[in-house]
Amino acid sequence: MDLLTWTGSFGTILNPLAMAAVAVFFLAFLANFAFAIAGIRPGEVEVNADGTMVLHKTPSDFALSAMRYAVLLFLACCIGYVIGGIVMSDIEQKGILGAVGQRFVPVWIALIVTFVVSIMFKSRLGLYGKLFDSPIGMVGFGLVMFWVFTALFSSLVAPFDALDQISALRNDVPGTPTPDGEAYSHYLFGGDRLGRDVFSRMVLGSTYVLQIAPLATLFAFMVGITLGLPAGYFGGKLDTGLTFVANLVLAFPVILLFYLLVTPEIVTAGVPQYMSMVLFLFPIIFLTVLFNSRFHTQPQIRNVLVAITWVIGFTAYFSLISNADDPDGAIRFWPEAVDLFDIEGNLLIVFVSVVFVNSPTVFRIVRGITMDVKTRDYVSAATTRGEGPWYIMLWEILPNARGPLIVDFCLRIGYTTILLGTLGFFGLGLSPESPDWGSTINEGRRLLTIYPHPALPPALALMSLVLGLNLLADGLRDESLRD
Repeated sequence: MDLLTWTGSFGTILNPLAMAAVAVFFLAFLANFAFAIAGIRPGEVEVNADGTMVLHKTPSDFALSAMRYAVLLFLACCIGYVIGGIVMSDIEQKGILGAVGQRFVPVWIALIVTFVVSIMFKSRLGLYGKLFDSPIGMVGFGLVMFWVFTALFSSLVAPFDALDQISALRNDVPGTPTPDGEAYSHYLFGGDRLGRDVFSRMVLGSTYVLQIAPLATLFAFMVGITLGLPAGYFGGKLDTGLTFVANLVLAFPVILLFYLLVTPEIVTAGVPQYMSMVLFLFPIIFLTVLFNSRFHTQPQIRNVLVAITWVIGFTAYFSLISNADDPDGAIRFWPEAVDLFDIEGNLLIVFVSVVFVNSPTVFRIVRGITMDVKTRDYVSAATTRGEGPWYIMLWEILPNARGPLIVDFCLRIGYTTILLGTLGFFGLGLSPESPDWGSTINEGRRLLTIYPHPALPPALALMSLVLGLNLLADGLRDESLRD
């Protein structure tokens, strides 16, 4: 088999159109920039004496229209490459882009179904439904869900295992054919220095990011909300003490913290596990207080919900912090028969550290919002009704602070994703063999000047996910302000 081209047989038609779209976009961008310097602004709508409206276009309007149509043409070309890859039977006709598009068919189907169903029922979906009225929010949501579905369908999308090595394909360029007898005919994005498929490692790396970042952020929010609400509501010495601790943690350098936590002496002493014992309690505490405050006048319902929370929560809690199979583990008291799952040592360190670093920031945000919202009339009305402090905090203040918290949650997942990539780059994250994006970028950058292909795909994947989270946060912020 021959080396694949990037665009295959469709390239003869689509390549000139794509290059023309790029050229028109940059020329129009430069023209619009020149118009802005010269003081030429887009035209404004004027109302005539008879009540009709007319738009007087300026050169700036034509430049903006050219940019818009150039983007649409480029997107149409990208869709054409994907469709070509799906309909073409021969992989050499598909090209690299077409073959990649075909591998992502489960992701495309899931995205189409998600968007169609969400748009059809957006009027019933609250803030989530309003997101589809925002172009920026839709683009961000699409990028985020692309990687979410990629992680869910990674076993279908990735043609090779993350650790599969073909020594003959070390540092080979994208589109290199594999030897006969292999599971898949080509390394679409080439091979790394060990002969592993870069495309498969990029796809499988998304599972690590999306397993850690959202869950760690959720845990950090549990900690921050549980401590931030009473600090802002009660004030006094409680507020002073918790704020001091939060500021102390925030003053500690993040990278130094991770260096300390991965030190063999610290790991042997069980410091990450002891930290997990404290931090992993907060979801149980939060849910217990939530149900108790909401159903304190209905003890039967309250007791059932609290019992379910404790049974499930503490079973998961002890399974998380205890590892009976690890002879070097500091905590091994949980019987192996009920130890439902174990967390890899490096993964536990990364998870705990991310929660520990993010919690103080969430605490400060929640504390500030609580101090502002507690002066509102509906809080005073709840106090007059005789509602308890935790009911007011969780069911009056917290729901009315959902907009800023949702936006910050999305942004914080992006920050956590960058942090995970940074840790992996410095060798402080997961094991070197794992395909997480930070570790893959670190491996590829050593030969970046000679072989750029191993480092670029995970770097672009990391950038696109963080960009999607930021755009999603912008869309949610705009819609929450209108709510």
